[in-house]
Amino acid sequence: MISHLHIQTAERHGISYLKQSYYTPPFKVANITEDKKAGPLHLMLMCSSPGILDGDDYQLKINIEENAHLHLHTQSYQRLFNMKQGARQKQEVYLQKNASLIYIPHPAVPHRQSIFSSHNEIYLQENNLLMWGELLTCGRKLNGEHFDFIKYHSITDVYINSRLAIKENWLVQPGITNMQVIGQWEGYTHQASLIIIKEDALQFYDALNQFLLQQPQITFGISTLPYKGLIVRILGYKAEQLFTCLNRIAAMIPSNQVHT
Repeated sequence: MISHLHIQTAERHGISYLKQSYYTPPFKVANITEDKKAGPLHLMLMCSSPGILDGDDYQLKINIEENAHLHLHTQSYQRLFNMKQGARQKQEVYLQKNASLIYIPHPAVPHRQSIFSSHNEIYLQENNLLMWGELLTCGRKLNGEHFDFIKYHSITDVYINSRLAIKENWLVQPGITNMQVIGQWEGYTHQASLIIIKEDALQFYDALNQFLLQQPQITFGISTLPYKGLIVRILGYKAEQLFTCLNRIAAMIPSNQVHT
């Protein structure tokens, strides 16, 4: 099934609001902003489907106008069901000047024989804040589906002033690659990443490093990006722990201080 979602946000008198939205089943968008006068807009991306099915084709587009601030949430874990042909998802994100986006979706849970590809294209301009997360599990571990999926492939391209600045490429094929060896997941069962782009992102490096050093049973790395940013990569054993870590990291970085 081909499904579409389009969200457009704008800013008026310092308050971000949902200017326009369009979606087809199984998508729905809910405004979950608690304090309507606080400034940032909080939207929840909801889905009536139990997960992504064979042949699904999701097309999502997000436009954030100048000075608008969007925190996009997901409703639940994203289950990738048993497939023969595979499913795919395309996300296009556009941030105008001084706009910000925080998007840390719930973990993806690939079931046995699932095949999924995702392509994210993010277009930034000037003085933007972007926090873009992703979290993948080994599958339904308690059901005996430990790396039992066929393929998970996620590409994230970040363009700054129309030029490709960052390319993140996740390709996990357990039937081809031994996930336990050095350079792969090395015995861990969950992996998370967070791209952080902000004018002063580097000043948070030490604080993020100290926070992650205190977390049990994980290993992590923090790297600087070629354009005023950081990327955090975490390996662990529990989806909820890594999901909490990404959200805690996002909360450590002021999201409402985008200056001209």
